[in-house]
Amino acid sequence: MASYDIILKRSEPVADGTLALYFDKPDGFSFRAGQCVRLVLKEPPETDDEGNGRILSLASAPAESELMVATRLRDTAFKRVLKGLEPGAELTLKGPYGDFVLPAASDVPVVFITGGIGITPVRSMLLQALDEGSSCPITLFYANRSLGDAAFLFELQQACAGRSNCELVTIMTQDTGWQGEQGHLDEAMLRRHVVNLQAPLYYLDGPPGLVSAMRSVLAGAGVPEDRVRTEEFAGY
Repeated sequence: MASYDIILKRSEPVADGTLALYFDKPDGFSFRAGQCVRLVLKEPPETDDEGNGRILSLASAPAESELMVATRLRDTAFKRVLKGLEPGAELTLKGPYGDFVLPAASDVPVVFITGGIGITPVRSMLLQALDEGSSCPITLFYANRSLGDAAFLFELQQACAGRSNCELVTIMTQDTGWQGEQGHLDEAMLRRHVVNLQAPLYYLDGPPGLVSAMRSVLAGAGVPEDRVRTEEFAGY
């Protein structure tokens, strides 16, 4: 797999405990929306048994000029070093990897179901689909505990605003003051926003528990298994 040297341009918080890092696209690098890369630290001041690299989804869309990844910050050697990087730091990028990507046919309705940091590949796919002028229905169910946890929410709201084919369903599981959907996604919530549950392709990603629960909801609603795509984000 191809390997590229990349330079950190900047980093910024995009939600509570969530950091986005931005890079120029290296020459010759291309990817499909939804794919991931392996990001490798060069000579970090500390490391651990998992090594100096991690797989991260590209949150940027292929049409955007920069590459961007976003990650929840945890107390691990890799995350501590990543958080402390200054602009100009050099890293290695390997990839892209993965087939959690948009369908080849542009006339297929798509439903994204994600939570927390699982929004990263979904941001890429949704923005790319809109940039390409897709007229098919796109529905995004995006669950978080509270507004402060919802990375890229305002940006996604703006992207869908005024587009009749794009609906963002924001779900809060622990924010009792939230005026939109609350609790956990179930069949009843699905049916409030998706007219024909059998028609779309479903993209589920996020923590393994969320992915498993959502697969069960879709199966119970009669969605065929071959209409479901999944990607699990295990913590590290």
